[in-house]
Amino acid sequence: MVTLTPSLLYVFVVFLCMAVVISGQYAKFSKLDLPQGVTGPESAAFHGIIFPEGPFTTVTDGRILKWQGPYVGFVDFAYTSPKRTKQFCDATTDPDKGPICGRPLALSFQPATRLLYIADAYFGLLVVGPNGGLATQLAGGFKFVTGVDIDLLTGNVYFSDASLTFDIRNTTQPGFKPDSTGRFLRYNPHTRRVSVLLSGLSGGGGPAVSQDGRFVLVPERTGNRISKYWLVGPRANQAELLLDNFRNPNKIKRAGRFGEFWVALSLGYLPPTPLITPQGVRFNSDGVVLQIVSFATQFFNKTISLVQEQNGKLYVGSRVTNFIGVYSN
Repeated sequence: MVTLTPSLLYVFVVFLCMAVVISGQYAKFSKLDLPQGVTGPESAAFHGIIFPEGPFTTVTDGRILKWQGPYVGFVDFAYTSPKRTKQFCDATTDPDKGPICGRPLALSFQPATRLLYIADAYFGLLVVGPNGGLATQLAGGFKFVTGVDIDLLTGNVYFSDASLTFDIRNTTQPGFKPDSTGRFLRYNPHTRRVSVLLSGLSGGGGPAVSQDGRFVLVPERTGNRISKYWLVGPRANQAELLLDNFRNPNKIKRAGRFGEFWVALSLGYLPPTPLITPQGVRFNSDGVVLQIVSFATQFFNKTISLVQEQNGKLYVGSRVTNFIGVYSN
């Protein structure tokens, strides 16, 4: 029988850790195609744990779609604008139709109630029940809402807007320059009040509440940083810088392991460079980067909005594609 000395045991453990990293690079790729002519899947939300439904995704023409498996594909689930008609809006890519058709950008489920919270660039914060249909507006009057996440312990909803001055249409116009008027906000479903928690932020993205409800991570897409906003403890209601010089972080999502997160990066998006490099970065609550996964082959020179881990797979969403990318080992 072989006896492992402490030094040999250490080497063995290190080898196992390296093996996990090497085998965890998500080399297999498949995709979930949107209906013909539809683009812009920026979300990939799931409902349930054992037999999860979804993904649910948001698309450019104003709908929330639900994946029903490879034989059916995506079907209509919900929409955000009361003025939306299928004839006028379905499969549109015209940004000027957004104020009529809606432009949902982010989703977050509350498992206990099966309510789906929606961040819409034009219509603000909304919610829809398990049967879908027209969502109910909870808070409006925003220029450019970009992200949402729910505190599963308290039911409070945290969301972000990118600017007080420009909307989503301005971001693709020649000479566009972002500003620092974005905000991080909280919606209390009991009082139905919205509170501004942080202001003067640079560029939207999507916040993520920690599994234990102690803090929220807040990205600044054009500010190239991620902050930690404390909800409880001696630093409650205060923010601290967690990651700096982090190129164009978009939506943040909780990872499969406790205390870990994924963030979608688009290196080279702003300020613009000749080549955009899309990456998913997994990091922990202390700001330690644990893994970097490149999506440059399938999303060549494209921005990505989201990296969502579900049952060992990564679902990657983008404003400029007609599919959700699925990466596995």
